[in-house]
Amino acid sequence: MPKKSTSRLIFASSELSPDMLYLTGFSVPDPFLYLERNGKKTILLSDLEIDRGRKEANVDEVASLSAVQRLLERRLKKKPAIEEIVTEFLRKRRVKQANVPAEFPLGLAQVLAKAGIKLTPVTGLFCEAREFKTNEELKRLQDAIRITEIGLERAYDILRAAEIKPGRKLIWTGKPLTSEILRAEIDSAILRAGGTPTNSIVAGGEQACDPHDRGSGPLKANSLIILDVFPRDSRTGFYGDLTRTVVRGKASTAQRKLWETVLEGQELALREITPNNSGEELQERVRTFFKDRGYPTEQRNGRWTGFFHGLGHGLGLEIHEAPRIAATKFKMGQVLTVEPGLYLPGVGGVRHEDDGVVTESGFKVLSKFPKLLEL
Repeated sequence: MPKKSTSRLIFASSELSPDMLYLTGFSVPDPFLYLERNGKKTILLSDLEIDRGRKEANVDEVASLSAVQRLLERRLKKKPAIEEIVTEFLRKRRVKQANVPAEFPLGLAQVLAKAGIKLTPVTGLFCEAREFKTNEELKRLQDAIRITEIGLERAYDILRAAEIKPGRKLIWTGKPLTSEILRAEIDSAILRAGGTPTNSIVAGGEQACDPHDRGSGPLKANSLIILDVFPRDSRTGFYGDLTRTVVRGKASTAQRKLWETVLEGQELALREITPNNSGEELQERVRTFFKDRGYPTEQRNGRWTGFFHGLGHGLGLEIHEAPRIAATKFKMGQVLTVEPGLYLPGVGGVRHEDDGVVTESGFKVLSKFPKLLEL
């Protein structure tokens, strides 16, 4: 860990940097400067954003970028680059060193180094408090989860409405129902609900055996279909992340066994998430449970089968944020996804995923959307 510094510095768009959004509460599409020094939070904004910043930003001071630019332009007799403006602003504030996120822009870092300002990159969460959600943040997460559920509800409705035709074809509104069509309907429902869709997964059949295959082409009846939906709430920047696995039509005995085994594995994990328990040990317990049920994690014909991904991850202003379940001991206030899965070519893939918060007594699931095998 780097040594503590009296200053922290970010230069980023708050629409792309969760740390900037967390620290300022202010959404801006272009990069801007954040300086935290001796507990005082300052942002440097252009004329385009400054009035809105003074009204909306959760900071102590909103400084004018153009004011710094004008003074520097008179001295240099030319229009200064943004790196020069930032350097001048920090020099005037007598900033000599600062902690920065690991993704701090390299070009700006080099300019600041030449000016004698030492930057120390911080690995992991730049804002450690982000790992532990406040009651207000939990409300925002629940809003994001509700948007996610609206997307899944649309998927359920369309799959139920799809007609099953010979050859296991699914026909909806007179046309074959494809992954692309169903994904577009999910994403449209999310947009109408106030969310921003982010690469929703609609993967059926063999495609579902690859956990991050988005899915393409016609969906089939009597086949396992993974629906993994993880939108961002456009108002707050928080994410929801839910997965359901369904069959339109009738599930085979093998499909049902796979689906029910994953559900039991998830229920085991949900019971065991309590403060101070080891996430790494829990991940192995779930993997062993699946192995004992006849689903070992192994390679067959060059492909991984069984449970070969993480049990879950942190959730908040990023879809995948610290901690990973396998790399933590559970602590109160952590919001996590719990998403075991089994993938078996020839049968299909199954994943059940819910979001929840670690409490004093265990794990409180925040998502309510039903798990149904057959639609």
